[in-house]
Amino acid sequence: MAFRGRGGDRGGGGRGRGGGGGFRGRGGSRGGGSRGGDRGGSRGRGRGGDRGASRGRGRGSSRGGARGGFGPRPSKFNDARLADKDEDGSEEDDISEDESNVSEEEIEGSEEEDEEGEEEAQSGQPYMSLLKSFQSATKSKKRKLDHTEEEGPNKATKTEDDDDSDDEDDDEEVKEDVDAVDEPEEDPQDAPLEDLFDEDDDLDDSDPFETHFAAPDEATFQARIKAVQANKWRTDRIAQNSNRIYYNTPETGDSTERKLPHSISGVADLKLKKKLAESMAKHTEFDEAEKAVAPLLFNYQDMLYCNRTVASSESIRRMACLHALNHVFKTRDRVIKNNTKLQRDDTLELRDQGFTRPKVLMLLPTRQSCVKMVEMICEVASPEQQEHRKRFDEGYVDKSTKFSDDKPEDFRDLFSGSDDDMFRLGMKFTRKTIKYFSQFYNSDIIFASPLGLRMAIGSEEEKKKLDYDFLSSIELVIVDQADALLMQNWEHVEFIFEHLNLQPRDAHGCDFSRVRPWYLDDQAKYFRQTVIFSAFNTPELAELQRLHCHNWAGKARLHPEYPGVIQYLGVKTRQTFSRFDAGSIAADPDARFAYFTKAIVPTLVKRAKDAAGTLIFIPSYLDFVRVRNYFANNPDVASVTFGNISEYADTPEASRARSHFLTGRHRVLLYTERAHHFRRYAIKGVKRVIFTKSEQSLMLEHGLGTVKVMFSKYDIMKLERIVGTKRAGKMITEQGDTFDFV
Repeated sequence: MAFRGRGGDRGGGGRGRGGGGGFRGRGGSRGGGSRGGDRGGSRGRGRGGDRGASRGRGRGSSRGGARGGFGPRPSKFNDARLADKDEDGSEEDDISEDESNVSEEEIEGSEEEDEEGEEEAQSGQPYMSLLKSFQSATKSKKRKLDHTEEEGPNKATKTEDDDDSDDEDDDEEVKEDVDAVDEPEEDPQDAPLEDLFDEDDDLDDSDPFETHFAAPDEATFQARIKAVQANKWRTDRIAQNSNRIYYNTPETGDSTERKLPHSISGVADLKLKKKLAESMAKHTEFDEAEKAVAPLLFNYQDMLYCNRTVASSESIRRMACLHALNHVFKTRDRVIKNNTKLQRDDTLELRDQGFTRPKVLMLLPTRQSCVKMVEMICEVASPEQQEHRKRFDEGYVDKSTKFSDDKPEDFRDLFSGSDDDMFRLGMKFTRKTIKYFSQFYNSDIIFASPLGLRMAIGSEEEKKKLDYDFLSSIELVIVDQADALLMQNWEHVEFIFEHLNLQPRDAHGCDFSRVRPWYLDDQAKYFRQTVIFSAFNTPELAELQRLHCHNWAGKARLHPEYPGVIQYLGVKTRQTFSRFDAGSIAADPDARFAYFTKAIVPTLVKRAKDAAGTLIFIPSYLDFVRVRNYFANNPDVASVTFGNISEYADTPEASRARSHFLTGRHRVLLYTERAHHFRRYAIKGVKRVIFTKSEQSLMLEHGLGTVKVMFSKYDIMKLERIVGTKRAGKMITEQGDTFDFV
């Protein structure tokens, strides 16, 4: 069964610095917001929906900050009731002034560590990250409060005129689009003979490019397309080392067609263009990650790979870029050679292209991830020249943002460099040159973030300005770091897939006599290969594959057999998993909230004094708002003081909440997963943690105290990564509803 995520569950980010035009996102449960702190404010605007708005471009107020909406950001949460209690002489006032002052210094010190990437964290097992960071530190780095201004001839004096000019410069900066391109469209078939990549390549009928795109057997693919349209799939489960592979092929009734992919151990087993085979000659043997993805990747089958790690990321990028270049080079060579044939005999019927030139789309989370992909392409393609490379480096490469080794490895991998999540880049290839910032309709590969591509397509409210024709002939989609995209606005990803391989509204110089028949028959989506790389599987990714992967060659899902990170905790921490029943996915949020208020909250109220140091971790922003309002307005919990940190919280708000939590002024702290994803706060003073839902990305660290986790049968994908695949299955089906681990 494929799961569909509840609407609004994964919001995007909010608007950053002003500006007109573009999309403004609607808030959603996972929030969004500009990412930054000292790292800047976001300039772009995102289009949202129930799932929340996306974060805009720029280096803004705080990473994972306000998600915005159609209109101003939501008003700040009013905690007047808590302030009144403090004035009335509640027991929190017993905290000495000295203690409060010390704790404020500790929080300021730890905040500086957060900004500089120096708080305690481990790059090991991610489930254990936050639990360790919850330990109270005995020493904290103190911030220097007294500063003396330097006097001298080089000291600049700022005037009102300077302020005005700065404002003007800011306005210009907001309007600037570093990815803007101004060049005319070229016809897809326009290509001189000297652009041939390999003149002496011979056709190979066993080449997957030939059997899937160039010259497929019509009877075979038509039968399979009918099976796909009827949703008839045959599933085979294959064990491959530590991976489980669920391989789906269209059920046509012909058992001879059911071919599982052959293993590929090195470059010699691939059908590569000569130019690429030479550049990859030194990389003869594949590692485990490359061996896992290569058979499906180079046989043009859809793939959801759920075991991407920081260690394997370079290997995965190499395979993805090699495959993309191989496809582009073969496509362009076929067009150029057929141009020559038509010059000799214009009566020939040669079908060798789609409606538009772009053939590969890469969806990536940040500009830095785009830089890594581009560098890998250059390494594999070995171009003699790179046009506009300096402009690319200026707009995408950011060497100023650094994190210390104390930050978790996955955090550094994702957020080092430019973490701007609004970009789009066209890349065009000739035999000797790579051209950056080519016009989309003149490009072979398009790199983009979901937000950047969504804004390039246009606003749905102004349908006349919508332009998605450049996606009409995409034959390969690569989604890398999909788990990071889940923390942005997932609705943008869904929107993009909904607009892939649609019939174009304009001709764009297309020679229809050379368009492949299955394009004309509106069957392009059944030929497109979709490849998704993620650190783990989620209902959203499974649903994306179910709804938008229609490849007649088949599709597969690969993910490991999880042993469970709970066994690597390293210290004795009591962890209790409590199961509740939910009749359906739609009913799950209400059932979860009801269980929380009836089974969890009463234990906090009965022993309110002992509740100090309780952190409640809430993955969904919508659930966070519901819980926050319950604590603020329900008289049953009036004795429990609390603070909250969400992705909306700016740095002062978050620091204040952490300070009050550390000193005991607030006994309970509500904390969202997205806030932790973007900031990785080291929360001090935690004695117990309550998870209202199994955490999505397992970014917790081991530590002292107790842990309580709520789960339902719909949390199986998250649960198995924590307790292990075998244990998770038993915990879902066994009669008992409470499971303790020590």
